[in-house]
Amino acid sequence: MGLEIIEEEVSTPALPLMSLNHVSFLCSSVSRSVKFYEEVLGFVSIKRPSSFKFHGAWLFNYGVGIHLLQCNSPDDVPKKKGVINPKDNHISFQCSDIHYLKRRLEEMGIPYVTAVVEEGGILVDQMFFHDPDGYMVEICNCENIPVLPLSSCPLKFPYTKDPIFSSIYGKCRDEVESVIMEALVTDMMDISF
Repeated sequence: MGLEIIEEEVSTPALPLMSLNHVSFLCSSVSRSVKFYEEVLGFVSIKRPSSFKFHGAWLFNYGVGIHLLQCNSPDDVPKKKGVINPKDNHISFQCSDIHYLKRRLEEMGIPYVTAVVEEGGILVDQMFFHDPDGYMVEICNCENIPVLPLSSCPLKFPYTKDPIFSSIYGKCRDEVESVIMEALVTDMMDISF
């Protein structure tokens, strides 16, 4: 008789997080930033707790808040960048009509850059611009690309030269390709009906 090895699957309870609540930015002028987020991005000012001992404003729309905090010193706010760099830290909003927003930014004299991301024949349009303090904002139609966890072993893995990623995901790719495709087709059928 040999010993039987039983592998027990340990499950980690899901975190009790529900959603992104807000992002917070230090501002050189809260009133100027409020005007920007209201007029350019359609946010609405909401009541802010009066117990705060510093100047600021809260805005809300699209299921997320933006908290603007008056800086104590101009050195507290990042230096406004002259070049719009899509690889810089940014917040991103999905948009159903990016061309409308391009025209709107042009009418307001707000400079922007555009980019197109292609993945498996799917195109995503992106537009990047700065708020008054130089924080980057992206507008995109990112919903075009499905959100697929890496654990599902992507069919076209982008890190084939990275030994760690290759060892984790390279082994299973061939074994589960048909299962992933079948699940994807099933999910798409469920969504389309």
